[in-house]
Amino acid sequence: MHSIIVVPMYSTCPDDHIHLDPCESLAFGRAPAPGPHLVFAHEGVSREAGEITAVGAYWRLSNLSGAQTYVVENPEGAGEHIKVPPGRLDAPVPFEFSRVVLPAGNDLLSFDVWAPRHDYLDRVGPRGGAPTTSAFPLDRGKRYFQVLVALCAGRLRGEPHAPAPTADELVERLRPLWPSVTRASVAWNIDYLAVKLRLKPAPESAPGGGPRLNGKKESLVSLALRFDLVREADLALLSGKAEALR
Repeated sequence: MHSIIVVPMYSTCPDDHIHLDPCESLAFGRAPAPGPHLVFAHEGVSREAGEITAVGAYWRLSNLSGAQTYVVENPEGAGEHIKVPPGRLDAPVPFEFSRVVLPAGNDLLSFDVWAPRHDYLDRVGPRGGAPTTSAFPLDRGKRYFQVLVALCAGRLRGEPHAPAPTADELVERLRPLWPSVTRASVAWNIDYLAVKLRLKPAPESAPGGGPRLNGKKESLVSLALRFDLVREADLALLSGKAEALR
């Protein structure tokens, strides 16, 4: 039988890990309660703040506070998160690794929840017929993909609110594997990515280049992370140890 694993961080729970089997629940809040409970000795946490319930391969979060929205972050998701507003019951959490963040006065308290039983469809061999067209056809061996990874590097390293890097910062990140990189070459690749990922029309289809795309770098980062076009493992491309690009 699989279980959900809760890892207390700021609570007074005596255990390092708490296992919940399907249908079992764990309450948390400022006031102690009978049964399994995470106690947060902070005046900014509601007495009965919430409850998590294990449900097979995932878990649900109930926010029992009257005013605070809770945030459940995916530490591996480069800023991916869900919000659970006050009074929301049984909100399903799909992440395999989660961090529940509780606003408490001037502090942010948290605890982790692991849902290790995440099953995936076994990959099957090719089938007959025409192949499915890729929505975002990216070649990981091209310069533009390294520029995209450099754009997303801050958030991929676990800084969910990291701003998009400046042109100079991108040049510095790319120089170990691209010694001749310049601000102009980075800008060209960013423009190319914006067209390739359909954030702006191609020059031949829009005389004069079409309307100006404001926040181009931010839009590319948002799109790439939303659809997992780049992942934490891709940061290895920036180390200069990757194979030479074609």
